[in-house]
Amino acid sequence: MEREDRSVNPREDGQRKDDSKGKLSTPRLTPARQKQRAPQQQAGKAAVEVSRAEEEPVSVSPELSNWIKLNSKNLKIRQTDRSWAAEVVNDFRDNLLKFLRSNSDQPLFRKAEFLTTGSYFEKVKIHSPDEFDMMLKLQAPSRLDMKELDGGLFYRIDFSRPTRSQSPIQAFLLENERTLSSSKILNEMYRLVRKFLKTYKVPDKRCYWEVNRKRPNTPAVTLSLLRTEGNSDELISVDVVPALEVHPCQGWPLAARNGPAVDNWLGKKVRQEIKSLPCYFVPKRIKGRNLSEDAKESWRISFSHVEKKIITSHGNTKTCCESNATKCCRKQCLMLLKSLIKGLKQRYPKELHDLCSYHGKTAFLHTLSIRFSDSMWDRQKLPTCFMHLLGALENHACQGDLPHFFVPNCNLFSPAAFPRKALDFLVKALEEQRMEGLPLLKPATPVPPLRLINTPSEDASTEMSTYNPSTGAVYSVALMKKLAVVFAIASALVIFLCK
Repeated sequence: MEREDRSVNPREDGQRKDDSKGKLSTPRLTPARQKQRAPQQQAGKAAVEVSRAEEEPVSVSPELSNWIKLNSKNLKIRQTDRSWAAEVVNDFRDNLLKFLRSNSDQPLFRKAEFLTTGSYFEKVKIHSPDEFDMMLKLQAPSRLDMKELDGGLFYRIDFSRPTRSQSPIQAFLLENERTLSSSKILNEMYRLVRKFLKTYKVPDKRCYWEVNRKRPNTPAVTLSLLRTEGNSDELISVDVVPALEVHPCQGWPLAARNGPAVDNWLGKKVRQEIKSLPCYFVPKRIKGRNLSEDAKESWRISFSHVEKKIITSHGNTKTCCESNATKCCRKQCLMLLKSLIKGLKQRYPKELHDLCSYHGKTAFLHTLSIRFSDSMWDRQKLPTCFMHLLGALENHACQGDLPHFFVPNCNLFSPAAFPRKALDFLVKALEEQRMEGLPLLKPATPVPPLRLINTPSEDASTEMSTYNPSTGAVYSVALMKKLAVVFAIASALVIFLCK
């Protein structure tokens, strides 16, 4: 799941220290910052970048090429797991929405709607459908004043004019009766979900939902789907995130007003369509100590719905990957990078604690805006394209400069957001992986089936299984039949020899 839980701070303006040489160096201009140049300069810069991408092909050995292709096939989610997870999660979502709309003690949530966002709905989820994001859309009753608290990701939300005393939003305002409290909204979301779970039953009676402990700086109510028979292994995790919708006519905040740099890739028309989409804020507090009163009630702007639109409609020619059109390898490359990041975090949990899949996703979006032609992402070029993407992430880490794709003044690799020691370790880890042939690209152990019991799928070749409720184990029917035959033959031999 794309859980963007890392706090970021504004990039350092002007020059940046080079720790290795003690000198000052100018930060490299990234695609997200090209909007600050004149249009003619933007086009020239993009042309130079594309020219370099074409003139400097990445060298990939046959062994590494085969390794990348092999592991790209292992990222797909089993159809049986997908169907079972979809049934369980959809039932939870639909019934929670019914509960909220019929709940009389909190009218603000009665008109709420869910937005489907995150890697599962972008179709870039890897290995197992075990994580889901659910943004619960809440309507802002009037025009909002959005005060920046950092470089453009975190805000204080005020109402431009006083709200009516009968308004449902009144209960979530601070004492000044203008500022919307993020903590009050999130606390109410927790209360409502817990109340809902008291009467809700999972369709699969061997499972139940449990609300996780509240984590600091997290905008979500996180739930885990667990087994009822004493096994505490988490089957599915769901994040329910209340999201305040700002009316499209008000526009995005100033820090993101120009929209993402997709002119050469998706076109100016698509960029205007993206900018016309609503803006959302989620109740997330800025990371840090000794926070101001405004920071304690901060909201973070969210672009999850825009990211979904971009990734699902990713082609330069508008028809890429459609049923009868040419297929590209963009999504495969992102999934491979997510798998590598997951492997790095499993291998170095302490050193790379601050690394998350959103860093890879951001580097991916920047790469798409540079290598914008569909021909550059031909499916047959998967190994080369992935190495381009990996090199881009490594370059961002070396520069200590990964601008947020929608808020370019925010650097996801700034020292405040990503400690310099951890960033240096990431650079070395990425270089080591590249030099050694990406050994962590493949998960260390096979991904176990998500379901408690495997039923016959529509595919006749799918092997049947049976479930032992006393042990929680899943046994292959075919294997049991083979053991029965072996036992019968052994018994016959014993009887024959005894005679």
